[in-house]
Amino acid sequence: MQLLATLKSRWWHRVPRMFGDGTETRSQRVIRRVRVGIILGAALVTFQSVLLVLGAWENDRRIEADMGVAAAEVLDAGPRRSTIEFVTPDRVTYRPELGVLYPSELDTGMRIYVEYDRSDPDLVRVQHRNAALSIIPAGSIAVLGWLIAGTALLVVAVIARRIEEGDGQDQDDATSLSSQSLS
Repeated sequence: MQLLATLKSRWWHRVPRMFGDGTETRSQRVIRRVRVGIILGAALVTFQSVLLVLGAWENDRRIEADMGVAAAEVLDAGPRRSTIEFVTPDRVTYRPELGVLYPSELDTGMRIYVEYDRSDPDLVRVQHRNAALSIIPAGSIAVLGWLIAGTALLVVAVIARRIEEGDGQDQDDATSLSSQSLS
């Protein structure tokens, strides 16, 4: 029974609560709010990662709904963005303003095949690449966000423990001073 009560107390102490219980001190309120902020920040990073993958799936869906295929030349290759130029079957040349989707392992001057949305030729991806390639980077961002949040929560827990120990010491000092003044 004692072990269960101890575990419950420690769990309740570690889990950030959204609302105070009315008996917390100013420092406890600040610590609680910092913990909640850290959790909300990590949740926001995770939400953005999910949106990144959903956006990639939506782009793929739009391309596959009205797909055209063309040969393209890589004009400028970068790790996150590559600029290409391709000519559609109706002999119109396009240089998508935002580059090509899934540009990894491209080099300047390469000739590649691309798949594009015929109704919106600025939406282009490298042929045979899809949104599955976005899962690992997005997941890595979410995991890294939670690792940073976990570390920050541990630091806040250490700070909270030191503050509580200091508050307890201050109360002991005040008690001993008042008892000395009474004597």
